[in-house]
Amino acid sequence: MHDVQSSSVWTTPPHFRVPRIRQVLAVLTATLLSATLAGAGPLGGRVLGPDGQPVAGATVTVSGPLAAPVTTTTDAEGRFHLDLPAGTVTLRAFAPGMDAPPSRVDAGRTDLELTLAVRAVSEVLTVTASQVDTPLSLAGSSVSVLTREDLDARQTLTLGDALRLVPGFAVARSGGPGTVTSVFPRGGESDFTLVLVDGVRANAFGGGLDLSQVPVADAARIEVVRGPQSALYGSDAIGGVIQIVTARGGPLMGTAFAEAGGRAARNGAATVRAGGARWQGSASLSHQRDEGFTGLAPADGSAVTNDDSRLSQGGASLGWLGAGGRELTASLQYVDSDRGSPGPFGANPAGNFGGIDRTSRSLTTRRMLALRAVQPVGGATSRVRLRAEADVADFDLAFRGDFGSRGETRRSHGRVQVDAAATAALGVSAGADVIRESGRSTFITAGAAEVPVERGAFAAFAEGRWQPGDRLSVTAGVRAERITRDALAANPSAFSARPAFPTDTVVSVNPKVTAAWTLVPAAGARGASTRLRVAAGTGIRPPDAFEIAFTDNPGLAPERSRSIEAGLVQTFAGGAVQADATVFHNGYDDLIISVGRLSGTSRYRTDNIANARARGAEFALAWRPRAAFAARGHYTWLDTDILDVDGAAGQAPSPFAVGDRLLRRPTHQGGVDVTWTSDRLQAFATATLRGRTLDVEPNFGAFGGLFENDGYRVVTFGGAWTLAARLTLHARVANAFGATYEDVLGYPALGRTVYAGVRVAAGR
Repeated sequence: MHDVQSSSVWTTPPHFRVPRIRQVLAVLTATLLSATLAGAGPLGGRVLGPDGQPVAGATVTVSGPLAAPVTTTTDAEGRFHLDLPAGTVTLRAFAPGMDAPPSRVDAGRTDLELTLAVRAVSEVLTVTASQVDTPLSLAGSSVSVLTREDLDARQTLTLGDALRLVPGFAVARSGGPGTVTSVFPRGGESDFTLVLVDGVRANAFGGGLDLSQVPVADAARIEVVRGPQSALYGSDAIGGVIQIVTARGGPLMGTAFAEAGGRAARNGAATVRAGGARWQGSASLSHQRDEGFTGLAPADGSAVTNDDSRLSQGGASLGWLGAGGRELTASLQYVDSDRGSPGPFGANPAGNFGGIDRTSRSLTTRRMLALRAVQPVGGATSRVRLRAEADVADFDLAFRGDFGSRGETRRSHGRVQVDAAATAALGVSAGADVIRESGRSTFITAGAAEVPVERGAFAAFAEGRWQPGDRLSVTAGVRAERITRDALAANPSAFSARPAFPTDTVVSVNPKVTAAWTLVPAAGARGASTRLRVAAGTGIRPPDAFEIAFTDNPGLAPERSRSIEAGLVQTFAGGAVQADATVFHNGYDDLIISVGRLSGTSRYRTDNIANARARGAEFALAWRPRAAFAARGHYTWLDTDILDVDGAAGQAPSPFAVGDRLLRRPTHQGGVDVTWTSDRLQAFATATLRGRTLDVEPNFGAFGGLFENDGYRVVTFGGAWTLAARLTLHARVANAFGATYEDVLGYPALGRTVYAGVRVAAGR
């Protein structure tokens, strides 16, 4: 990655001028239009299950000389039909826990029969790993997909708990449900993961996000891509991307659940979705409430009375489907939470506990509105597709207490993109992205007045995808981004004076390349297959509002990452067993730190001089001998090191020493989960294991010193009983053996808790 920095306003470099990009896109569109296939033919058939019976609701996808894969679902008799351009295409079919191997067929056939087989990890189209939808088996990046069936089978209600099923991500929750939850991707910082909800950023200004503020009640699936993805998404995708894809369209379907549990826990949700030939829509509501820790504080034995939490969510989407594949979709998300903030009351390693805060509360509100338009040029199955997206988001935080404060992030985003099939084997995408965001807080001031920190980014991007068959996929992309922080007035504060900052501009170029190659395809119903994948890329994270407001460095630059990984996927028994091993190496440069006692390293109070490294290996094993039973396990070994700061060999930011581990990243972590489903009964069990971590003193932070935080083992199990076709009773026991542990030092996790509830489904 190459960065160029200036402390004054730039005139836009010639290669970034918008007219030039428009000209390129116009020429590309005209060229590909001339090559659009004129002929067309029907493609149809049936999808059958392992027992030879038709499968309703199976997904059938076609890729080939198309701008993007075309997808449909089977009807009640397992039949599907598509009108396609003449030529050879690759056909895939899959359903939860099952898929059929890819088939090369000629458009015009209507007698196809695709037979699904039980798979440990079934095929799915991922929308996060590339600029267009990509089959999971052709993704060169490390991608994990958690489906709605996965979440329901394990009775998972929060994004943090869902991510504990994913290798490479360390989840740290400061107590029970509703408390601050962070994720550390492959040794990266807690603000290194970009979180999207249907393509809309949920992160605050600078990348920070409390995962407890991201409900998953309306998720159709959760896609997790590990490694830097700034070539696709730009700022904040420095360590990985998590995307929640909500359900919409299809036959009229409504679901609702309600449950109660210990500590006066009350959880509930309702979703409805429907669709027709010309429209589709969905709506959802959810609510979670928990009293949190209500016993005596381990720190001094006093009563804890302010650890409760409440979270409410609402969402809706409406889409119009026009002739020729045209789409127009609008979506809305609203999240509101209120939780007590008693502070750390658990482990007290240095004897600094000052008592429980019984009055402070943290309140957050997040609103998002998005519009998306898709226009195929020449019909739904043409070689060229145009896309446009626009969204606005507002994220408010208020802290009520003796030292009350408030903060806000506002963001607007627009994107245009063209996707095209240059040849039957080569697809390309190109476009432009514009983001405007501001961050403000009670503590970000110029004298007595609050001032916002405002930033804009303009990016041009391109991606090429070469898929000569169904066994090889090579993807290369690059994004050039011009990030401009507006001028900021001086703050003469005696506590932390800030000089006036002129406008500052950084230009950053981030590439990414991936490849997936099936060395040995599965042969026969009981055959084995071998797939190799590699990926390399870079990422950036511009400073957050506080890092900008409390420095005297007018040119504080983005933090950077570079990563390389290689993985091997081996299946056995026709895909009923899948083993996945990945090794990775990440370098983190220009990390922002307070210089403090590192004399001679910088003339600023805060600067981009810290560096770190993370390397490791991820292992996953999945076994599904039959559709009713599934077992999965994962393990991550992570080795992290704090490196020398720039300009001071042998020195690290205080209180660390060179070679220390990064905070809250366990060297060893893993998990096992098992699910079993019959016509009337379902059962599951999960075990989460985490090794020791390095942490800070909970009351004074890094100023109080570094301490070891013990590892733990937690088991949760439960089940469900279907009384009637649309009525199910469920129950689970969280932390079944009452393990005593702290994800974050000083914040006790909750003990054994029993939940029970009912789920209702209706549809036609």
